[in-house]
This record gives sequence, C-alpha cells and structure tokens, in this order.
Amino acid sequence: MSVAKFFDYVEAHQSDFIDRLRKAVEIPSVSSEAARRPDVVRMSEFLVSELETLGASVETRDVGMQKMHDGTTLKLPPVVLATYGNDPAKKTVLVYGHYDVQPALKEDGWNTDPFTLVEDEEGRLLGRGSTDDKGPILGWINVIEAHKSLGLELPVNLKMCFEGMEESGSEGLDDLILLEAKKYFADVDVVCISDNYWLGTTKPCLTYGLRGVSYFHLSIKGPGRDLHSGVFGGTVHEPMTDLFAVMSNLVAPNGKILIPGIYDQVAPLTEEEERTYDNLAFQMDELHSAVGSKVNIFDSERDILQHRWRYPSLSIHGVEGAFYNAGDKTVVPAKVIGKFSIRSVPDMEPEKITELVKKHIESEFAKLNSKNVLNIECSHAGKPWFATPNHWNYVAAAKAVEKVFNVKPDMTREGGSIPVTLSFQDALNKNVLLLPMGRGDDGAHSINEKLDRSNYIQGIKLLGTYLHEIAEIKAEEQ
Repeated sequence: MSVAKFFDYVEAHQSDFIDRLRKAVEIPSVSSEAARRPDVVRMSEFLVSELETLGASVETRDVGMQKMHDGTTLKLPPVVLATYGNDPAKKTVLVYGHYDVQPALKEDGWNTDPFTLVEDEEGRLLGRGSTDDKGPILGWINVIEAHKSLGLELPVNLKMCFEGMEESGSEGLDDLILLEAKKYFADVDVVCISDNYWLGTTKPCLTYGLRGVSYFHLSIKGPGRDLHSGVFGGTVHEPMTDLFAVMSNLVAPNGKILIPGIYDQVAPLTEEEERTYDNLAFQMDELHSAVGSKVNIFDSERDILQHRWRYPSLSIHGVEGAFYNAGDKTVVPAKVIGKFSIRSVPDMEPEKITELVKKHIESEFAKLNSKNVLNIECSHAGKPWFATPNHWNYVAAAKAVEKVFNVKPDMTREGGSIPVTLSFQDALNKNVLLLPMGRGDDGAHSINEKLDRSNYIQGIKLLGTYLHEIAEIKAEEQ
C-alpha cells in the first residue's frame, strides 16, 4: 500500500527532515526589519532550490514595493509559486504557507539562539519559525520528496503559494491572488493552509474559522522637541499623559471593550453553535501552560474558547517614542504613538470598526481639553474568516487525522488572524481548510518557539495522507 510505504519512509528519514528544518531556521527571515529583508529573500531562494531539486515547476513573482513608516520604500520579497503534477484527471490542491518570521533576540528571554534549531531532551525543536511557519511549509516539501524517492505518484496535483510578508500584513499578496485567480489558480479544487495549531496539546483539530484584525496607531504630539520635566513639567500638556488617559478608556481589565457600539455587529450565539463547544479536547491547565501563568479572565473552558473564537477583543501593544531603556530619564516626549488592535468576528466589518474607534477616541480626547494634536489611523484591517466544515475537503482531512493519529479531530475556530484564508476563499470561490501541524503550546511569536519532533514527523504523514484521501474522494466521484 502506497500510504504504508510513505509512512515507513517518513519514519526512516526523520533526521533528514529535521536537518532541512534546521537549515531553514538558520535563515533569519524577519520581514518587519528592513535590515533582514535580504535574509527574507534568501529564504525564498532556499525554498526555490529545494523545490526545483525535487522536480517542481517553480516561479517567483515580484509583488512591488513597500512603503516604510519613515517614508522610505523597500522591495517586497517574492511570492514563490510552485506546481508538482498537472494531470487533468486528478484533483488540484493549493497549499499556502509563509517563509517569513517574527523578530527574535536571545536577550528577549530565549533559552537558546532563536535562529539555531535545537532539540531538547523532551523532543522539542526550538527555533524561530519552527512551527510558524517553516515546519509546515517544509512538511509539504518532505511529502513530495518521500513520494519521489519511493517512485510513487503524488495522488493529486499540488500547487504551492509561499509568501514572505505574512508577519507584516501580507503586502502585495491579495493583488497577486486576484490577478491569478483565473490564471495560475484557475484549476484549483480546494485550498489547504497549515499555519495554525491544535486547540491543546493532545488532540489534532481542523479549523474552519478565524478572527479578523484591525491594527491602530494613535499619535499625540505637542511640544516641538523633547523637554526636561524639571523645567517644563506642570506647565505644558504632555503627550504621554494624554495618551495614557485616552488608551485607558479602550478596554477594561476584564477584557470588555469600552468603545460604544463595538459589540452591535457581533453575530448572536445560536443553540447550534453552543453545542459545538461540547466535548472539545481543551483543559484549563493547557491554557495555563501556554500562558505560563494562571491569569485567565474566565474560569470555564467554554467561556475561554468563546472569548477566543467568537467574541472580539482589544489588546494594547506598546508605545513608540517613549523612554523604555533601563535607568532613569526625566524626559517629556514631544510625540508618542500608542499601538493597539481589535480582533474581529462575524459579522463585524473593518470599516465600521474604524469608524467607531475614531469616534470614541476623538470623543475621549476632547474631554481632556488638551492643546496637543491627536491623530488615529488604521494601518491594517483584515476581516474574520468562516468556512463550511462539512465540505469534502474537511471530510478528507478528518479521515487523514484518523489514519495517522487514530482519533477523530476536534472541529474548531481560532482567535488568530490569517487574512489570506478569506482572500483565497473569495477570489477562487473554493473551500479553504486549516490543517495544523503544531500544538497549542508551541509559542509562535513568543520566546522559545518550538515544534515537537513528533508533531513534525506525524504532521508530514498527515499532510501526505490528506492528499491521498482527496484522491480517494475523487475516485468515489467517478
């Protein structure tokens, strides 16, 4: 049986697959840092080389320039498009992933060098990008290698779309998808994305919904330059004081968003949806482990998941322009920028969110009677995504999970945002599936990001088996 041979090959070549991941992690492809942009491009070249070696047809697409916050422009990294197989008798599956990563420094609190893959005694593969999203991307490449080496025909046509700007808003990708919807992507039957995680740590899941995200920059400026607090303190309106006053009225400590009207668009919780939270493999101690502390707002798993998946949240992320180094400095900043985001859910619209945010902030600022100048801008707005979980794409994935893990997967939504899900769904009018490789405690975007060896290896099996299950569905249709 071809799947059994595939499993045996994956088991026998674990070291090779981990070595491939090690090479990828060593490339610090941080898309948000201009100085790292050459490394992002180098990561794209690594993928192109790996794919071409395996016989895939590969091309890279220039998606234009990026305007930086300082007004300069920077060339966007290329989108890698690859095809493996073009048999019209087979289903065509489009897989997406991203090869850029979040910033990481050893001094942030990492136990190891973030750009050196290290396997600890618990079998965890530690390194920036290991789970988000280099491990899953290489999972698809490993599937191709296994079939090619075994002389087995891939059961579907595989199209790949790998971008280098996901961690920075996927600039340029939407335009490419729309441009190629009836060209490069014209024959796609379904889409599969492996860029999320199990709900917990013990059971695989399939994900059919994500929250959207709207990111805001709130700037307040007044003095013409930074000032000495001993000379000017108490005599001028201080931008930092104004900023704290306004931002303190965005969200309450219990997580409630304080912006009037923000909850009016949220789709009501139905009895049918309520039942989907029954018997999910999620325990409170898994949340505590992932967070590293017992600081949960809600005391029940159901409330935790509902506020992660189907209710909006507002998070305050930082202040630009403020003094943040160690030691004392009695400066009054001339301009500060507060950064926050709102995770949105069905049926919230980004335009309405921005309208409500601006109205509320301008109202709160007016109460201060300050002579400083306020400006609020939405730098990025992505809609929430929701798919049909009873589609044959999900049926095939569920069967694959059962064959690899001997358990039926949980059907879940998630709190994060992957805007490309909606882009592909709308542009191609095809079902989109999120098929995670990593666990809920992998720490993507955090220190000590990891991907368990078992999840990496079993995940490769899962991705390959999913393709075989799609072929089985194709055979049943005939």
